[in-house]
Amino acid sequence: MLAELAEEDFLTLDARGHIRAAYPVSATATRHRVRVAGGAEVWSMCAIDALGIPTMLDQDVVISSAAPVTGETVGVTATAGILSWEPASTVVFVGQRPGGGPAATACCDALNFFTSDETARTWMKAHPEVPSRVVSQAGAEQIACQTFTSLLTP
Repeated sequence: MLAELAEEDFLTLDARGHIRAAYPVSATATRHRVRVAGGAEVWSMCAIDALGIPTMLDQDVVISSAAPVTGETVGVTATAGILSWEPASTVVFVGQRPGGGPAATACCDALNFFTSDETARTWMKAHPEVPSRVVSQAGAEQIACQTFTSLLTP
């Protein structure tokens, strides 16, 4: 059953066949930490997954992520469906490595928060192998909502 779910890209397995991630949550540490109202803390696979958790669970969350270029902390707080971003200049890099495959290997490491458009473009120049674009906060929120809002809806 787990192999079938992994083949359909609902989750990823490690070399021993144990669950490594069930999108949007990672069983291993990533740069994206999400604290859900009530105290649960999880890692997410990428920035879009982190943004998808509050909409998927319909819960308030606090996201903390390390920006790849500067190492600075990016924070996003979701309260009653409204997201507040810190720093205010934060953008999200959306890209996917060519060749397909599971999201965890094709794009998750490239979907990151950046403190500014400038730092995102610095990362893009250093990684020309990842076709991509920089999206605004509103654009990233829309992608996350489209991906995760109805995921747990019966």
